[in-house]
Amino acid sequence: MENWFEDWFDSQYYHLLYKHRDYTEAEQFITNLFNYLNLDKKNTLVLDLACGKGRHSIHVNQLGYSVVGMDLSKQSILHAKEFENKQLHFQTADMRDFKYKFKFDLVLNLFTSFGYFKSHEENLSVLKAISSNLKPNGRIVLDYLNVKKALQQIPSEEKIKREEVDFTVKKKLIDDFIVKKISFNQGNKTYQFKEFVKSIDLNEFKTLANEANLTISETFGDYALNKFNEDSSDRLILILEKNVH
Repeated sequence: MENWFEDWFDSQYYHLLYKHRDYTEAEQFITNLFNYLNLDKKNTLVLDLACGKGRHSIHVNQLGYSVVGMDLSKQSILHAKEFENKQLHFQTADMRDFKYKFKFDLVLNLFTSFGYFKSHEENLSVLKAISSNLKPNGRIVLDYLNVKKALQQIPSEEKIKREEVDFTVKKKLIDDFIVKKISFNQGNKTYQFKEFVKSIDLNEFKTLANEANLTISETFGDYALNKFNEDSSDRLILILEKNVH
C-alpha cells in the first residue's frame, strides 16, 4: 500500500470513476459549513488540503474567501491552475510535510482525504503539518467517513459503467484498513488499483488531535451539520482548534 495514491489519483481512470459525485451536495455542505464558522471574509485565508482539481476551492473562493489549494497530484493541480485569480492559488504538496509563506485561519480536509497512510505516525504527521501552518486559534475541518457504519456495509462488490469502461469495485476490511479494489479492462490490458483508508473512529481521532496539539471542538454527522451519532451517521465531520499555550 506504499504511496498507492500517487498513481491512482493522477490517473484519468480515477476521475472517470468518480465523475458521478454530487457536487451540488458538496457545495451546499461547504456553504452550510462557512455559515456555521462565520468567518471574516476580508481577513481569512483558507487552505483546501487535498484539493484535487480544485472544484471545492473554487466554490470557497466564490463565497468571498482567499483560498490556497494543495494536492499531491501534479495533473490535478495543473488543471486547477487554469482557475487561479488574485485570491485563489494552487500548488502541489505532500500533506505530510508542507509549508506556506503565510499562516492559515482555516484548513479544510474534505470528503475522506485523510487516513491514506500505513502508520499512525504518518497520519499524525498530517495533523502536525496542518497545525504548524495554522494561526493561533486557527481551525481545521476534517470530513471523514463514520467507520462504524461503513464497516457494516462491507465486504461488498459493485459493477459501475463509466462511458466505455466497466469497473468492478470490491470493498473489504484488511488489517484495520477499508480496502477498495478497482479493476477494469481497457484495450487488451487489465488494470487494477487499490484505495486504502484507515479505520479511524472518534476516539482515535481524539488521540491524534491531542498528539498534534489540537482539540476537537465540535462533531457533525452529515453534510447538513446534524449532530454526530456513531450508530447512524454517514460522516464524521470534526472541527478542530489549535491549542494556544
